[in-house]
Amino acid sequence: MIEITVPEVGESVSSGILALWLKKDGEYVQEGDELFELETDKATMAVPSQHAGVLHIQAEEGQEVDVGAVVAQIDTQASASDSAAAEQAQGDSNAPSSSGSGASPAPALDDLSPAVRKLVAEHRLDPGAIPASGPGGRLLKEDVLSYLDSAGAPASSGSQPGAGAAGRGPQAEPAGSSGARGTAGSGAAAGQAPGSASAAPAARGQAGNAGAWESPWNQTSAQEADRQERRVPMTTIRKRIAQRLVESKQSAAHLTTFNEVDMSAVMEIRSRYKADFEKRYGVRLGFMSFFIKAAVSALQAFPGVNAFIDGEDIIYHDYADIGVAMSTERGLITPVLRSCETLSFAQIEAQILDYGQKAQAKRLLPDDLLGGTFTVSNGGVFGSMLSTPIPNPPQTAVLGMHTIQERPVVRDGQIVARPMMYLALTYDHRMIDGKEAISFLMHLKQQLEDPSRMILGL
Repeated sequence: MIEITVPEVGESVSSGILALWLKKDGEYVQEGDELFELETDKATMAVPSQHAGVLHIQAEEGQEVDVGAVVAQIDTQASASDSAAAEQAQGDSNAPSSSGSGASPAPALDDLSPAVRKLVAEHRLDPGAIPASGPGGRLLKEDVLSYLDSAGAPASSGSQPGAGAAGRGPQAEPAGSSGARGTAGSGAAAGQAPGSASAAPAARGQAGNAGAWESPWNQTSAQEADRQERRVPMTTIRKRIAQRLVESKQSAAHLTTFNEVDMSAVMEIRSRYKADFEKRYGVRLGFMSFFIKAAVSALQAFPGVNAFIDGEDIIYHDYADIGVAMSTERGLITPVLRSCETLSFAQIEAQILDYGQKAQAKRLLPDDLLGGTFTVSNGGVFGSMLSTPIPNPPQTAVLGMHTIQERPVVRDGQIVARPMMYLALTYDHRMIDGKEAISFLMHLKQQLEDPSRMILGL
């Protein structure tokens, strides 16, 4: 047996959440197959198998696991046929007996994983009412989420409060809610005493037959029955994002300055050389490399923007480690390009592409996200026209890029259309003054409107 342990994923990470098993207990896995997803406060990554054999799971989904902890074993002596035979035997043992009722006993809360137990408790669900797809009939987290998505509230399917199914799934409407409101309103409309509860339904029908108007606020409609809510726990990375953003807003004096840049020159260079660039370097020439190079030049000209406040000291950096914000299905992440002052356009584009592919495959390491002296965020890829980004502490500033739009501008006394982009620089006013921030943004604008300056190092 080979033990599967939680790998080391960075100096600052000592534990994580086993978010999802990608293979089933007793399944035959090949070397390189992804076994489980490990979620830390910095990233979510898929952990591959280093061996081939039959997997024996020892840790539950949703469980917090320390680095080095054993979460499974792999029987390298077993074959794929052994796994198939075991699965068949497991299926036979789970089949209902002919003398029984055919119903599986509801799992006890103690038998559920922490993540499943939390979901069941929060939604007041009956575990026995949820179809289980895990090994041996085990209830998995995704089973509960699927049930919440598809089942709906009992009231929407005709269940009544007090009926046997009312205790399952999202709870039936309590007494005194919309049903009680409708009873009181219709009783009054029909001339019944408010206290005559038993006569209220008949009175409502009589009022309707007589053509009397009834306020829509007193009616329980199908639309109201379809208004469902569900509660799901925040992921570890979402908790971390929330914590960092609140920390940033509470610990710094944020101010944002704006400008706009004519992207004509950059777009002309891309159009003219993008085919040759991709042919030679194997990566596409994007806008981000121009902005990174321009930011490096501006950071060197205004070192305060590249510095941190640490207590009563200021830490200046002679290098530019620039974070590039990326959106993933689990939230915003910001991998860091190290020593950007030494990188070429091709190296910047290649590293951004590599980070993007790793992020989608959940293979980014926490060390890829550590540090950074400045950040660039491109909301323009989603169509954002203008925004005020939030700096990533302890960084002093963040640059926001936005969508490129043809707008009328005046050139040589003539109104012409130009591809324009708004730029936003949010900065910590404790560290730098308005003049320095505005000058930084003007320097960036000049570099982008005349790219030959950054190519020549001017």
